[in-house]
Amino acid sequence: MSDFDVFLKKAGDFHGHICAGIALGTRISLAALNYLGLKPGVRNKNLIVYAEIDRCMTDAVQVITGCTLGHRSLKYVDYGKFAATFVNLETGKAVRGTVKEYFSNEDTIEKTLEKLARIPDSELVTLEEVTVKIPETDLPGTPLRKAVCAVCGERIMDGREVHDKGKILCRGCANGKYYREKK
Repeated sequence: MSDFDVFLKKAGDFHGHICAGIALGTRISLAALNYLGLKPGVRNKNLIVYAEIDRCMTDAVQVITGCTLGHRSLKYVDYGKFAATFVNLETGKAVRGTVKEYFSNEDTIEKTLEKLARIPDSELVTLEEVTVKIPETDLPGTPLRKAVCAVCGERIMDGREVHDKGKILCRGCANGKYYREKK
């Protein structure tokens, strides 16, 4: 059984099923970790991943890299792209992985997975070395800064506060909330 098969199963178990997104996230993650010289399937404490989509692929990235939002090692950047950037904090080396178009919508999931297992990385995954400047307040670990919103009184972590006319505000109170309170 190949690494792809092993990690595809693990990612599928976590996600709830195996689909093209899980398979592609598995391929991108394995290729990027290999490029950076990191081991898949373990929590890499020196790794931060920026996922550019909130779909199936990101579940595979999480399983294979061990990066999570809760550990502050998985970051979500809302680009709507099937891509992720993997940053080795120890070496400073970073690589952005994307996938090339590879199948038609007429393929069954079985046929798609069969193709994905056979296609070499060089024909499926594009890896581009990049640089990423990570602010100190985005690194894993305990919060460097804490503040309290002058309007709602809620705590704000890691420099996410907004300074407005001498007041400290949370982003929701400063810019409008994504939710509406029931009255």
